[in-house]
Amino acid sequence: MDMDLGRVADYEPRSVTDEKRDAAVLVPIVERADGPHLLFTKRADHLGEHPGQMSFPGGGREPQDDDLWDTALREANEEIGLRREEAEYVGRLDDIRTITNYAVTPFVARIADRTYEPDEREVAEIAVLPISGLIDSANYENEHRDHPHYGDIVIHFFHVDGYTVWGATGRMVVQFLELVTDWRAPETIDRYVDTDPDLG
Repeated sequence: MDMDLGRVADYEPRSVTDEKRDAAVLVPIVERADGPHLLFTKRADHLGEHPGQMSFPGGGREPQDDDLWDTALREANEEIGLRREEAEYVGRLDDIRTITNYAVTPFVARIADRTYEPDEREVAEIAVLPISGLIDSANYENEHRDHPHYGDIVIHFFHVDGYTVWGATGRMVVQFLELVTDWRAPETIDRYVDTDPDLG
């Protein structure tokens, strides 16, 4: 499968500067013999924000962080044991607003293909999912929802290897895939939802 990471390196991301809090995540690429994969974490069920959801390693910026790249690396180290020298910076995706009033900056990086250890306080599981599965149309669906703050939006769902990636992480995956592959999110809507139970 062809994947052009140069499109990420050359991309000029949009920044969000007016949210109450800043956060950063790592979009970690794992290269394997059967093709590229993305590493996700499944959030622990006891967490107050987005329990049980699939996400990328990351979290809120702390005063000791030099910048948001430093935030992403620190959080990835805390959550999965990734060492800083194991992450090779590729580029950035667009900042994303979350319903918890964060501006999240996603950093794309290549990481070592090894076994990572989840921090049980925050991470229930680590899942390394093939990009070939993420771009398979049989594994994708979407919803149209009326967001109380952002208006009409489309929620993307990726169902791969028994995991479902959606919410803010799903939006990041869509942009990443549309940058590095020929895949495009379908314009047709699978279902319409009037209420907004939990957008993530």
